[in-house]
Amino acid sequence: MKQAVITGTGLFTPQDSIDNDALVASFNTWVDAENARREEAGNAERLVYSSSEFIVKASGIHSRHVLDAEGILDPERMRPRLRERSNDEPSIQCEMGVTAAREALERASVSAEDIDLVIVGCSNLERPYPALAVELQAELGSGGHAFDMNVACSSATFAIETAANAIRAGSASRALVVNPEICSAHLNFRDRDSHFIFGDACTALVLERDDLATSDDRFEILGTRLVTRFSNAIRNNAGFLNRVTDADPLAVDKLFVQEGRRVFKEVCPMVAALIRDHLHDLGLESEDVTRLWLHQANRHMNDLVARRVLGRDPDEHEAPIILDRYANTSSAGSIIAFHLHRDDLDAGDSGVICSFGAGYSAGSVIVRRV
Repeated sequence: MKQAVITGTGLFTPQDSIDNDALVASFNTWVDAENARREEAGNAERLVYSSSEFIVKASGIHSRHVLDAEGILDPERMRPRLRERSNDEPSIQCEMGVTAAREALERASVSAEDIDLVIVGCSNLERPYPALAVELQAELGSGGHAFDMNVACSSATFAIETAANAIRAGSASRALVVNPEICSAHLNFRDRDSHFIFGDACTALVLERDDLATSDDRFEILGTRLVTRFSNAIRNNAGFLNRVTDADPLAVDKLFVQEGRRVFKEVCPMVAALIRDHLHDLGLESEDVTRLWLHQANRHMNDLVARRVLGRDPDEHEAPIILDRYANTSSAGSIIAFHLHRDDLDAGDSGVICSFGAGYSAGSVIVRRV
């Protein structure tokens, strides 16, 4: 069995950014117009304003990067405005993936031609087929094989385990895991409880057989563990059957919907137990954990999970937060945290990359700086 190491990470961050004040101003303008329409129609139910204070208190989010801010902030539209591309142009997610992948390859000192496995994992793929991973493979000039996978916000850690297992088994020597998330496209910006949650980003990681790696910047994968438990508390009903069931493609349930309090109560204990049990089975204690790179959905969730794993309140270095400026970027979140907060670790330091979300699903990847 070969040992897998992470040797490079990359990040694509969209240029557009929306702070809470701008998002709230757009939302509240729409609320005024909607309430006027309701009053004229004799509907007594009134919508209430959002506020920056409410958003920060509920989530810890202050701003988010998006592919298109103008369409989102237009009270008449309130969704991104992205150009449809021809079949002969690189797709949007492929383009994001190329940028992140090239940075990861450069940091790993690996040529794209040396990659023999490409996995694209994300919450929403812009088309069913041909696979975005195969398109990305062709765009980069990589060999081997490629495929897409979707485990919602856990797609990155599930893809890491899949890639690491392929390397351990000998079916791949170098793998590229890419997570292109356009979360703003499936967010209901007219829902007060969730209009602030998501942002857009793309991450990439290079995994290699340890005996092939030439980079001095390596993280040995000590172990991976995954768990799923079915729940309807986070759901998106958009799909190819909508047209044959005569469902309304613009209905609220065709976008992201969740029961936030229920998710908090059910997911946090599951994730904390996953990490604790994983550490125990690898012969590690909480004191051995230098860093927790957690899924970046909600500040309160991260603080609670970290507290249960460490047995105390974490400091800002032990469980870094990036959701304050990126918001929830689904599967990319924990990898953004890893990408931005790993260079200061010393040889022998251990950490946990953990993502969790719809499904429910959760993945734990325990690494050690070489």
